[in-house]
Amino acid sequence: MTKELNCIMLIDDDNDDNFFHEMAIMKNNFAGTVVVQDSGIKALEYIKLKTLPCSNLIFLDINMPRMSGWDFLIEYNKLIDEIQKKPIIVMLSTSFNRDDITKAKESSLVSDYITKPLTKEIVSAIIEKYFN
Repeated sequence: MTKELNCIMLIDDDNDDNFFHEMAIMKNNFAGTVVVQDSGIKALEYIKLKTLPCSNLIFLDINMPRMSGWDFLIEYNKLIDEIQKKPIIVMLSTSFNRDDITKAKESSLVSDYITKPLTKEIVSAIIEKYFN
């Protein structure tokens, strides 16, 4: 059985994707809490306000207005020393662009790259890979 995490954060500007992904996580008891942020800016504000960010795992979209997933990572990297428990960050995108995949693999902050949609099998595999 897959371990339940305390908290998973979804950072994506697409409300339909967030709804579907949150339901996939909660329905299958992958996390006690799902925090949904519809922009990188809001996610950073949330992380800054939390003394102990709840997220064990962050699913991060690449293509978002105002602040892309890549821009989020740049700003997040500036906070890294303040975060006591660093979450696993997985890029979750519709992009099959080789440049995006290569960039994600080369980033020290990104643990994995997967394409949407987030399914029970994908979340289970991510949790098994990084948390068991």
